[in-house]
Amino acid sequence: MQPKIVPTLAFTQAEIPGLVASYRITAYPVVVRAARQQLGGGFGDQERHPHTWTALLQVDGQWAQIESARGAIREWGSLDRLERWLRANGFRYFWLQNELEPVDDPDAEPGHRFRIK
Repeated sequence: MQPKIVPTLAFTQAEIPGLVASYRITAYPVVVRAARQQLGGGFGDQERHPHTWTALLQVDGQWAQIESARGAIREWGSLDRLERWLRANGFRYFWLQNELEPVDDPDAEPGHRFRIK
């Protein structure tokens, strides 16, 4: 298992094109399942869906999280929408890190220890 990535920097999504153009992003983005930091708008059930997806980028060798123009952590409720956003910003590949939802099934037969929800 890979160690948990802890971001030490933050930048706004408007800065991404400049970072990409100057080759300062040095690894594939890491998509992380995280506890919701802000209440979303709309009609979503916040209590039923307490987790969101966020993206981390390695900038100049340090992991950084993406913030909105107002300084809040950028979150996505759907992995599909986050993937579309990454592709629109020029990223074709990404890693996935989900430490909040277990996939290990101790009652499974040997060789079948993982299940997909």
